Amino acid sequence: MNLVLFGPPGAGKGTQAQSVCVEYGLVHLSTGNLFRAHISNETPLGKEVKSILDAGELVPDSIVLNMVKEELQKPAFQKGVVFDGFPRTVAQAEGLQDVMKEVNTSIDAFIMLDVPNDVLVQRLLSRGEGRSDDTEKKIQHRLDVYQKETTPVKGYYESKGTVYSILGIGTIEEVFSRIQSVIDSL
Repeated sequence: MNLVLFGPPGAGKGTQAQSVCVEYGLVHLSTGNLFRAHISNETPLGKEVKSILDAGELVPDSIVLNMVKEELQKPAFQKGVVFDGFPRTVAQAEGLQDVMKEVNTSIDAFIMLDVPNDVLVQRLLSRGEGRSDDTEKKIQHRLDVYQKETTPVKGYYESKGTVYSILGIGTIEEVFSRIQSVIDSL
């Protein structure tokens, strides 16, 4: 089973992806975690990504797709994957579809976490990750970039009939229960 957990920054994708992976035996693939690992290890990719993220922009599709393709070739991903923070553009979604075809699989569900903007801003300001882009001004810029560049990805998956919208507010357990309902119905 291959799932995309989708939503704006602060929607809870990472938290929910971890729960889904434990419950269903899938592997969590977070582009954000991959980027943070590269940044932490000060790889050339990490330095490039850090400057892009510090400006509040999205990492170019070609960089993200190559990184994801490399990860998906690892044996652990054969059981299934929960994508978190990817795809973020229609070009990435199309590229992901091509990569998935290469390994004879596809996306089973695109689960959208719907969260109001004011809740997102509060979550991002209080999450304590120490990200250099977690200021109110930069958070709003990231949400604006998300609306402009990332929201069309939902339309891409709607055309494939795989979109399920979930209310992303409430306790972690309440949101997870909503996600489980979708997965169990597949």
